[in-house]
Order: sequence, then C-alpha cells, then structure tokens
Amino acid sequence: MSIKLVAVDIDGTLITDQRQITPEVFNAVQAAKAQGVKVVIATGRPIAGVKQLLSELKLDEPDNYVITFNGGLVQDTATGVDIISETMSYDDYMDIELLSRKLGVHMHAITKDGIYTANRNIGKYTVHEATLVSMPIFYRTPEEMADKDIVKMMFIDEPDILDAAIAQLPAEFYEKYNVVKSTPFYLEILNKTVSKGEAIKHLAETLGLSMDQTMAIGDEENDRAMLEIAGTPVVMENGNPELKKIAKYITKSNNDSGVAHALREWVLE
Repeated sequence: MSIKLVAVDIDGTLITDQRQITPEVFNAVQAAKAQGVKVVIATGRPIAGVKQLLSELKLDEPDNYVITFNGGLVQDTATGVDIISETMSYDDYMDIELLSRKLGVHMHAITKDGIYTANRNIGKYTVHEATLVSMPIFYRTPEEMADKDIVKMMFIDEPDILDAAIAQLPAEFYEKYNVVKSTPFYLEILNKTVSKGEAIKHLAETLGLSMDQTMAIGDEENDRAMLEIAGTPVVMENGNPELKKIAKYITKSNNDSGVAHALREWVLE
C-alpha cells in the first residue's frame, strides 16, 4: 500500500545543524506534494516556530497540515483552524511549577502566544527556546497564570541539573503526564493523551487513511510515539540508537538530506 502521509520532525531531521533546508529536501518535498502525498511537519515547537519552514516548503497552502507542541496542537496551515487542541489545566500548572521549585530546575509554560516563566532570573534555555521558536517571553507569577491556555510545560536547565531533577520525579508524575526528553536540556510535559503518534493517528483518520499509508521520520525520543504508530518508521542516521531499534529503515543524516533520501527511496514513484 503506497504512503500518503509523511510526518517529519524538524530539529536533527528536516533541517541541517545550521538550521537550513537543503535544495534536495525542498525538491523531494515538492515532488511528494505533486504526487498527492501529505507532508506534515511534526514538532515539539509551537506554531510560531514553524511558520517560516512551512512557507519555505510551500506547506502553508490549502489542504496542508502541521503538528506542533509534540501533538498538543494540529492545525490546517492555510486557515489556522485547529483540528486537535489539547491544553493543560491550571491545577496541572501549579503542581508542575511547585515540583520544579522543589527539584531546583528552571521551568516554563507555553501557550499559542508566548512562553511564560515564574523564574525571576529567566533561565538561559528559556531564552534559547524563545529565540529558536520566535516567541516572546513573559514573566508571570503562578497566580497570574490561571487564565492561560497552556499547551505544554518544560523543565529546562543544564543537562546535569536536569538529569538530577529527572531522577527525582515521582512515579505518579509519569502516570499523570506524557513526559519526553527532547534534548539534553529540555524535558517536555504534556497531557497524558498527547503525543506525535496520537496526532498522526487522528490526522490519518480525518483524511481517511490507514496507518499502513503513513510514514514517520525522526531522530529523538519525542519522535518515538509517531515512529511506533506509523506504518513505515524511518530514523535518521544521526538519530538516537534506541530509536533505530524500532525503525523499518535508517536514512541518511540530517546534514546529508536524509529526509530527501527517505522520500525518494520509499515514497516517490
């Protein structure tokens, strides 16, 4: 059965280490579109951090879709209409914010509109995230967060500090939330029902496709759910060795246009 939907991660996958889309990747994506294949960016980033890439790849035209916040938000890219929108409660925010203080780790919360932190001394990785995804940072006390539609929360800190905090997370934390480590300095926390895998499944059903008609391409732990559910899971050569164990195929690295290679090899006719 031919592949009709391809979900592609961004960092370490779609773009090079210099955050560029190679001509080979651009051409392969356009060829897939011309063949009627839905190429869908699936990322932990918010929508603001994806718009330039969508425009560059011409994926902001009608009948295109994007998965952001690791599956917390799925949108029609041309209209901005939400297909899936999963938010976290104020009680979730208060519990996670208090835990971050107990563990001594920086934390921020992200909405569609910005990044919010209660850390008066804003962590450098919060600044890094804001720059990466082109979003403003707001300092707000916990009491000022009650009216915010939070899609995702993150523990962000130096790798050794973050790892020490992760080691102390209670078991019930993993039972209540979907917790994924996307980089050595980012731990992402979402609703339990939220993942890139669930987003792809829902989108495929919306489009009348079976999971056998889907491919997922990724490199890191926050891609695991979509790799496990897709009919054709593809991991980058530069990807996490643990993820390669569940891959059907290993493609070239992100710096060697691995997404283009995967599209040419297993999607394009």
